[in-house]
Amino acid sequence: MPRFYRSRRPGGTFFFTAVTHRRRAVLTTELGRRCFRKGLERIREQRPFDLVAIALLPDHVHTVWTLPEGDADFSTRWQLLKRYFTRAYLAAGGAESEPTASMSRQKQRGLWQRRFWEHTCRDEVDLKRCVDYVHWNPVKHGLVSHVADWPWSTFHRYVKLGEYLSDWGGENPCPDLLVPE
Repeated sequence: MPRFYRSRRPGGTFFFTAVTHRRRAVLTTELGRRCFRKGLERIREQRPFDLVAIALLPDHVHTVWTLPEGDADFSTRWQLLKRYFTRAYLAAGGAESEPTASMSRQKQRGLWQRRFWEHTCRDEVDLKRCVDYVHWNPVKHGLVSHVADWPWSTFHRYVKLGEYLSDWGGENPCPDLLVPE
């Protein structure tokens, strides 16, 4: 069985991708957005972190977090977020896909892929590339033609802060960044 090694950089900044089980398009439904937002709020109350950037897409989410000094435990945060989302989504009437036999043996539900992808942001240049990628991703997937047209990302907050112009993102700002989708 493969072993997965995670970065352990206390107070680090990390870029994540988490994908729904069987790529089900549930995250941008009204129910999915509500459950994900409440889950993020709850987890940030329990285990604080700075939400640097996020883009919620129908079947996956890209996000950048900075953890508090001395804290490197993003895995527990993801576990809690996925658990909260799953419970809230199903309790509100959302449906899951059929879990695999392996998922059933481990008592996992059919809403999320088991793992998530993580990248440690090495410096400010790397962080900027990751944040740009997060915001540009809805265009990459053909969901919108302009970054500003996607409502479920922090791009709009960055425009208000003057970090981006509202028409930013006409072409891929980071074509060399290899992120599993």
